[in-house]
Parts: sequence; structure tokens; C-alpha cells
Amino acid sequence: MPAHDTDPSAAPAPATSAGDDGPLERERAHLAGSRAALRAMRADAESLDISDVSANWVNAEVLRAQLDQRIESLADLAHTPLFFGRLDYGHPHTEADSAPASPYAHHAGHSFYIGRRHVHDAEGDPMVVDWRAPVSQPFYRASKKDPQDVALRRRFGYTGGELTAYEDEHLGDPTEASQASALLQREIEKPRVGPMRDIVATIQPEQDVIVRSGIEGTVCVQGAPGTGKTAVGLHRVAYLLYTHRERLARTGTLVIGPNRSFLHYIEQVLPALGELQVRQATVDGLVEEAAARYGVRVRGRDGAETARLKGDARMAQVLRRAVRAGVTMPAEGCVVVRGSRRWRIPSYELQELVEELLQRDMRYGAAREALPQRIAHAVLVRMEQAGEAPDDRVQDAVARNAAVKAVVKAVWPAVDPAKLVLRLLSDPDFLAEQADGLLDADEQQAVRWAKPARGVKSATWSAADAVLVDEAADLVARTPSLGHVVLDEAQDLSPMQYRAVGRRCTTGSATVLGDLAQGTTPWATSSWQEALSHLGKQGSHVEELTQGFRVPRDVIAYASRLLPSIAPGLAEATSIRESPGDFAVRAVAAEEQTAAVLAACRASLGREGSTGLIVADARVPALAAALEEAGLPHLAPGEETSAGVRLTLVPATLAKGLEYDYVVLDEPAAIVSGEPDARTGLRRLYVCLTRAVSGLAVVHAEPLPEALTRT
Repeated sequence: MPAHDTDPSAAPAPATSAGDDGPLERERAHLAGSRAALRAMRADAESLDISDVSANWVNAEVLRAQLDQRIESLADLAHTPLFFGRLDYGHPHTEADSAPASPYAHHAGHSFYIGRRHVHDAEGDPMVVDWRAPVSQPFYRASKKDPQDVALRRRFGYTGGELTAYEDEHLGDPTEASQASALLQREIEKPRVGPMRDIVATIQPEQDVIVRSGIEGTVCVQGAPGTGKTAVGLHRVAYLLYTHRERLARTGTLVIGPNRSFLHYIEQVLPALGELQVRQATVDGLVEEAAARYGVRVRGRDGAETARLKGDARMAQVLRRAVRAGVTMPAEGCVVVRGSRRWRIPSYELQELVEELLQRDMRYGAAREALPQRIAHAVLVRMEQAGEAPDDRVQDAVARNAAVKAVVKAVWPAVDPAKLVLRLLSDPDFLAEQADGLLDADEQQAVRWAKPARGVKSATWSAADAVLVDEAADLVARTPSLGHVVLDEAQDLSPMQYRAVGRRCTTGSATVLGDLAQGTTPWATSSWQEALSHLGKQGSHVEELTQGFRVPRDVIAYASRLLPSIAPGLAEATSIRESPGDFAVRAVAAEEQTAAVLAACRASLGREGSTGLIVADARVPALAAALEEAGLPHLAPGEETSAGVRLTLVPATLAKGLEYDYVVLDEPAAIVSGEPDARTGLRRLYVCLTRAVSGLAVVHAEPLPEALTRT
């Protein structure tokens, strides 16, 4: 695999030759031409006059918003390579060939530059092809064994936005030995400063299969640390938006992450791929926003056991009973007066109507709206039997009759979701009635508020309470469904949180991402089958990614010592990285702990890239003060690193999903003891150990957890 490199700071490349500057200069010329074409595309979009196109101001605003979005998507990001690869397709398939024709055979003799977005010249011919286009797929999947009609695959290397190297693979040449890509390895190991980058240039075949899976089904990805599951999920959204643009423009897409720091960390991935309209949120943020419509404001916090019980799937059945608890059977008939005639519906017939609606799987609110129409229909039947010929307008008028309204109000009263949950958590008798056979007395006591609230606005709602309100609201009226939802760090959700996400994609699909070994809540799921069941996506396909690309071999091997204790059924992750990485475990005296941590931070900062100092939450104030005193400026998680400040102080509870070139891990025992139980503590430690991309230094004064000392 010949590589050609003009970057003096890059790792040594395989053989180069005197004639290499010619091809490299031609590729640079194509890059310059492509950037000029992109600027021309943007200028054309900016020059469009839509003032006379729209029939009204509403259409004009919609068109203007779409045009502004188009202009923004055509921005040329200076430090983001416009293309990263090239495919040269080989000779066409002939009848003499024994193998069946490839779907790419008609591209024979053509070359395509693969990049983040489509770019065309003034004649409309492509200068760069979008990585999501079908013609680009062999860039990720073609191999010596299956070249897919690709004669040459060329990868490009960049430094600061400048094209400095290229590397060729002659897939159709059986005499060329297969070698690992030096440019690919360099890109994977590139120091990380700032938020998450896209991985579009380094997507591996097993990742590409997930990225390009269809929109019809839900995909669950079990991914070990460093396997790129988050980036795979984000690139799948970008692929689906490319493939099903109009459909998802109508139905919407959503990316759900574990916390705001994580969302800030990933927020630039999709815009770098030209996708600007994907909403990002946390589960808590989603349900709190929905519950706020009923006056709920989250201000409280539940203990671990209470939160676990409120997140239990049994609470969905308790709420279902509670929502319907107010429905009563009519004791008297209904008399409707129209003109000089009186039409009477006896109580037994009204009871039949109510029972029929209760037996149907309808939302409470929809059934309440259907009841007056059912009563009105019964009246119309009597009118027709008496020789009258009523139409739909008469039925609607009867449904609005005061007598009918009175029956509906008494029999099927309106339900306010927040008031219902408030009563459930404040009234022991009401909770006992609805939870009978579902929650025992101790569980009911744990769920109830210690001090009953007087009203919705004065109540001290918790995040778990907001999920209950969200569930109750869906029982009353259906939650609108999106076209596609990406759920990251899904292993930490409770069954009730899964339900909250699931009802937001009931008619759409989902990409579920997580790692069972990184479940750090007391209610963390034990299996993806169980999680998908709560999500309403039973039978969905589960993919497992075990090949790491970012975490060094020695680091992932050390962290994997914890797997038998925290997730015995999972396969141990491996790493394709050639370098083992910097790895050290240092035992120090208690009085030397802080100084040793500061020294480790200084050593990491002496190298290129970002450094994360991960500590138990309880130790954050002390180490923040020590960093300040030592003159080491630092950031909070989610804040963007810069050339001036590359150190981030990370509480262990916020480390999930983040990555740093170098990690200094303070006192593993304190991280474990900071959690409510040993398993959760070891899982939290596993997360913290696997945040390093190039090096890990563990500094401890207390004895290491026993599970970590096993070899």
C-alpha cells in the first residue's frame, strides 16, 4: 500500500518516489477547484430571489427558511477536509466473466472523490460525491477479497486543512500485499482538542453496515468503549436524512444523550456533515418540557430506591388504573330534548356504551370524545325508527346537547395528568387502591411523598415524577411520534424512561446505543431485549461492536479486568491500535496524593492533545482548589478545549461518553465508594478508565478495588 507524504511532522510512511509530487499537486488542485465550486454553489443560493415565487407570506417564510438552511449547509469549513478519499472503478464486467455483475460495474473507468457533502461544477458534474451516496459505499466495504469493482482506493491525509499526503490501495492487484492503512491509523490516533469530530473518513465495514441500515427497523448497538458507537449513531442519522430527506423533514429526528455536557461534546458532528436541523435533548429535558405544560417544575431529587421504584415498569399499570379510576357507570338514563320531542337513552344502554369504550385500547381523552358521539348515535337510531331522517349535523348537535354533556362529565370526567400524579403520590388510600397487587405496602410508602403537596405548582417534583406525568399525559392523549430517534447511553434508563422515549417514536424507528458494562444507575438495564421491550421495539436487531479504535490496547485490557464483576456475559473489547498507549498505575502515600495528581497532569499537558482529570464527585472541590493554587487553568466537562486550556476537571458522574487524549484518574476506590452499591461503583470506574485515547495514569493512595487487581 504505497503512501506519499509531504508532512514533516507525520509518522513515517512507506516508500515514496521522486515522481510523487505530480499526483499530490494534482490532488491539491482538485481540492482547490472543489472549494471554488462549493463557493460558487453558495453564491448561487445567496443570489436566488424568491420574492415573487410565493403565493402568500407563510409560504415565503417557509421558502426563506429553507433557503437560509441551504446556504448554511454550503459553508466551507476551513479545517474540515472537503474530501478524504477517492475511488477509481475498474474494467466493466463481461459475459466471459464467471462472477455475477457487481452493482457498481456501470461505474467502470470513472473516478469519484468521496467527501462530506456533494459538490458539483458549473456544468453540474460531480467534483465531490457525498459519502452517503450508493457509489461511495465501496470506499468503506471493498477489500482484496471483495473489491466491488474498485481498482484503486486512495486515502488522503490533511494537516490543518491542507492536503499533505495520500495513500493508495490497488484492490484489483493480487500481487500487492495487504497492509494496515498508515493514514487511517494516523487519523484514528490524531490528538483530540475540542468537541467530538466526525468519523466519516475512518468508518469501518462493520460500522458502515449499521450506518446504512434501513429506516424501517430499529437497530440496537452494544458497543464496548472506543468502538465508535456514538459516532456510528450520529452518522446513521445523517445517512437516513440523506436517503429519506422528505420523509424525515415531515416527521422529525431527535438525538437523546445522557446530559447536557455530552450533548455539547457531540453537537458539531452533524453540522460538519451538513445536517443542521436535528434536535438534541436529554430524557429528563424531554419529559420536563412536556410536564411543564401542566405546571410541573422539577425542583426535587429522589433517593436511589425511590427513583428505582418510580422508574419501575409496574408504575405504568398503576397510572393506567389511576387514569380510569374516575370512570363510573351511569345510574340514570339520559333525556335529550329536540323541539317538541324527547328522546330517552336508558341507563343500561349508557352502561353498555361506557363498558365498550373501557374494553377498547383507546386513549382516555379519545374515549371521552367518543362517548358523546356514541350517545348521539343512539338518539339518531331512535329518530330514524320514528320516521325522521337525521344527518351528521344532527348527530353533532345532539353530542353537544347539555344533557349529553352532563352525562359525559359525570361518567367520564376530564383528567389533568399532573393533578392525577400529585394525588397518587400524596393520597395513601388512592395509591393503595391503584397499586393493589402491583406494589406492596413498603414500596407504596417509598413512592409516596413524605409531605403531601397542596397543589401542582407548589409541589417539589423530581425528575422521576416528571416521567410519571409524561406517562399519564400519554394515557390521556397520544404523544406525537418522530420519524427517527437516536438514544445514546441507553443502558442507564429506567423502564419508565424507555417508555417515554418509545412513545416519541411509536410510528418511527430508533437507533439505540449503549454498553451494558457502563450502566451506572441502580436501575440500569440487564439486557437489551428487556430494554427494547420497554421501548416498544421488541424483536429489533442487536449489533455488537467489540473492536475498539480509540482506546489503547493496554488501557482497555486493564479496564476489562472489571467485566467479570460488572457484565459477565459481555465479550472483552479489543483494539486495532498498533501502539499500546501510555499506561501507568502509581501507588502513593496519602499525603502525596494531590501532588502526584498535579504532577501527572503536568506530564500529560506536556504532550499534544487534551487531558481529562477524572475524580470522584466528592473530591472535585479539593482538586479544583489545588489546580487553582498550582496555576493550572482548567475547564468543566462540555466546555471546549483550546490551545491555551487543554485540561478538564471531570466529576466521575459526568465522564460517560467523553474522551480525552490523556486521562489522569484520581483514587479509583473513591469513585467506587461514591455510588450506592458496589456493582454500580465498579461500572462507574470502568467508564472512567476507558475515557483515554492515548494514555492513562491512575494515581491512588487507597487500595485498588479487588476486581481491578485480578489478572
